[in-house]
Amino acid sequence: MSLNLRGLTPAPVTPFTRDLEVDYDAVASLTRWYASLDGITGLVCLGHAGEGTYLTADEQVRVIETMVENAGDVPIIAGITGEGDKVAGLEASRAVQAGAKAGLLYPSHGWLRFGYQDGAPQERYRIVHEESGLPLILFQYPDVTKASYNLETQLEIGAQPGVFATKNGVRNMRRWDTEIPVLRAELPDLQILSCHDEYLLHTMFDVDGLLVGYGGIAPELLVELIAAGKAQDYPRARALHDTLLPVTKAVYHRGSHMEGTVALKLALVERGKLEHAAVRPPLQPLAEHAQAEIAQALKEAGIL
Repeated sequence: MSLNLRGLTPAPVTPFTRDLEVDYDAVASLTRWYASLDGITGLVCLGHAGEGTYLTADEQVRVIETMVENAGDVPIIAGITGEGDKVAGLEASRAVQAGAKAGLLYPSHGWLRFGYQDGAPQERYRIVHEESGLPLILFQYPDVTKASYNLETQLEIGAQPGVFATKNGVRNMRRWDTEIPVLRAELPDLQILSCHDEYLLHTMFDVDGLLVGYGGIAPELLVELIAAGKAQDYPRARALHDTLLPVTKAVYHRGSHMEGTVALKLALVERGKLEHAAVRPPLQPLAEHAQAEIAQALKEAGIL
């Protein structure tokens, strides 16, 4: 049975201690906070925002277990990032054993540079699902990468057993406007989730929910944004977009999307959810003025 993610599914950060070990107490505390909020339909760990590829396999398992133990009825979804399909299948199997209810399956990262052969993405989803039994979310990468699936590939993956949702971050609104209606028409049971953190407004009226790192710092307002989109209430959605814009700029307009991961931690410090914003290399701390910029943005948005 597939999960119902027709709401907000944040992708939380992974907290570290000051000596860069995983802070499992902070993982537990963050998880309890998210699970206590109305409108949260799932939590995704070990993704980009969660620095998942910077963790050892044992750390990945323990993060999943910690979140499962503290999430109550909120399902935990594991980012599956292994390069080879067999490696990814083993990673998915570990996630199942740790209590994950679904997996967000990343493209093989070699495709980012070299592109993918026709049929290879479909085979990746088949192998990982058959190896693990884990229900899977199709991850559509940005159009500027060579790992962004064409429409035919998306349709074929979405029709495969075990695939129940798509996280679409194509970041090309021409493709969004032409491909999403086809996915909706051809695969009506496929849940469509936007992950366009830095410009959500355009996508809000076509989706079942959001799967975003942004949900980790502004979950209350994003739940309202989803409701406005589903009601086709553009004025309300635009007002929420404008309220969030200072935060969007402070976190996601910094130049590098990975800098946004560091900024998410700084925002959680300002919200009193983390003690500090330690990140593992190759991520680097932001400039000293970033903390003040993010604090001011959160104040302007009424989040603090």
